[in-house]
Amino acid sequence: MVVGVLFIVLGGLWTLQGLDIVGGSVMSGVSLWAVIGPVLALAGVALIVIGVRRRNKGREGA
Repeated sequence: MVVGVLFIVLGGLWTLQGLDIVGGSVMSGVSLWAVIGPVLALAGVALIVIGVRRRNKGREGA
């Protein structure tokens, strides 16, 4: 789940850099990062959902 949170944070940052909202980087203003960022963030959400489901599934058996 920690990796999922990291993916969401990085995905958000990369999206903002791709949209040129956050400057000061080679990635700023490059539209590719505006596409990769949300994809990474969605992967992070998926990892968190999977982690929560596994955690809850383990508690049911206890």
